[in-house]
Amino acid sequence: MSARRGAGWVVAQFVLLALVVVAGVVGPGWTDGAARSLLQVAGAALVLAGGALAVRAARALGRSLTPFPLPSAAGTLVEHGGYGVVRHPIYTGGILVLTGFSLGTGVWALALTAVLTVLWALKARVEERHLAARYPAYGAYCSRVRWRLLPFVY
Repeated sequence: MSARRGAGWVVAQFVLLALVVVAGVVGPGWTDGAARSLLQVAGAALVLAGGALAVRAARALGRSLTPFPLPSAAGTLVEHGGYGVVRHPIYTGGILVLTGFSLGTGVWALALTAVLTVLWALKARVEERHLAARYPAYGAYCSRVRWRLLPFVY
């Protein structure tokens, strides 16, 4: 049952999340000096903004929240809040948090964050097929909210 729901996607994303953190902690850091301090300040701002976005988006989903690509049986289509800007704001928030963390720690973490971003983009496509099959209004929602993860980008 969980394989049908997309457990492989969930395992892959959590493994990559762990690898980002490990790379940030044990990998080589950025060069010393003013650039490093600037990266850390920018990174902290991204962590706060991304964390707030992800938490608000998760709260907006309520009972619809699931780590799997297959929608929750108790779920409903959510179109407000962050979901009015991008179709997957929890992933957007996660990308911001991990990019911020990586800016504060080092290049290895940033490279793994890029890999996780690609994984989330692919997982979002799978989720959208399931959402379109589950919710008749999903196509119209996608027409209104063009961006999957990053406004004006993707």
